[in-house]
Amino acid sequence: MQVLYPRCAGLDVHKDTVVACVRVIERRKVKTEVRTFKTVTSQLLALSAWLSENGCTHVAMEATGVYWKCVWAILSDGEFTLILANAAHVKAVPGRKTDVNDATWLADLLAHGLIRGSFVPDIPIQELRCLVRTRKQLVREQTRQVQRVEKTLEDANIKLGSELSDVMGQSGRAMIEALIKGETDPVTLAKLAHWRVKATPSGLREALRGRVTRLHRFLLELHLQQIDALMAAIERIDQEVDAHLTAKLSSFRAAIELLTTIPGVSELSATIFLSEIGTDMSQFATAGHLLSWAGLCPRNDESAGKRRSNRLRKGAQWLKTTLVQCAWAASRKKRSYLQAQFHRLRARRGPKKAICAVAASILTAVYHILKDGTLYQDLGPDHFHRRSKEAQTRRLVRNLEHLGYAVTIKPVAPAA
Repeated sequence: MQVLYPRCAGLDVHKDTVVACVRVIERRKVKTEVRTFKTVTSQLLALSAWLSENGCTHVAMEATGVYWKCVWAILSDGEFTLILANAAHVKAVPGRKTDVNDATWLADLLAHGLIRGSFVPDIPIQELRCLVRTRKQLVREQTRQVQRVEKTLEDANIKLGSELSDVMGQSGRAMIEALIKGETDPVTLAKLAHWRVKATPSGLREALRGRVTRLHRFLLELHLQQIDALMAAIERIDQEVDAHLTAKLSSFRAAIELLTTIPGVSELSATIFLSEIGTDMSQFATAGHLLSWAGLCPRNDESAGKRRSNRLRKGAQWLKTTLVQCAWAASRKKRSYLQAQFHRLRARRGPKKAICAVAASILTAVYHILKDGTLYQDLGPDHFHRRSKEAQTRRLVRNLEHLGYAVTIKPVAPAA
């Protein structure tokens, strides 16, 4: 097999150590040398110097948790071409797994060009990605705290969640705070509801008639404090994201405005898209490559002429979840192409596959908008009828023939 990189290295990265294997071809002979370095900064600098001494041009490492990031950051200051490999794509031979063998295997694969590098964005985009991912984790934790509030209310036989769509809304928050202060009269608590609440006063009074103990009040107060603290942290992250976009990624502002023209995509969602894929679409050959990277296309799983599975591939989970949320919002946009696509596919394939198809359409639109710098152009709710007029005609004729009718098609003369 042809050798593409005669001087390269493979790194097996761990939390405390890095096992490095240098692979050099001299006089048509392969020479390897393996050394182990600690992951402290001084040792990583020694690793970089050792690789330079051996004339390595390419260095490959696996994406192991977050441990690869510090190694990547220090080696990126050198004159190496760094390649981040997906661990699932470079599995070694079973039964021969050691740190030395893993590093040697990576070096052999790299030398022959058999490692496909993963997408690693620039430092400013990595910082933005860290901020928005942390924000999403805090939002998830806030949701858990709200669920704990509902659990505590149910334990006290307070059925507030059955009457209010949002327990932590203005009305629900006021009632919970009154419960914490010791108010137990259902009539007094029901009067705290906002006038626009759809629940009836009698229903609220019955829902608020429970047995609230001192323990319930303590837990409710504790959970509300956690929710407020998380909300304050989320607001601080939003401010930091805005400052980061202004200081380091000012070009993202125009891209965010373009992406928000897509139905279902908010400013926050557009920021998440850019933090995950950036604005340079040259790293993806086509929109299909981006869909495959995000995990929004069916996997290839076929044997003996039979297709065994068409489930979605594993991909960028942070991007995929946001796309699905945007797809649900887009499916409720009236008289839009995405809503028509959702209803058209839901009738045949079910809501889950239909929403994944809408998410794929949104990501395809994101790819072309970022690549060409154009606005989103909605194809309209009747796009599928315009596109397949002949096929629709044949389908309707076939349905009528199955019902026992003889059909003759005669085009209508255009109106004068």
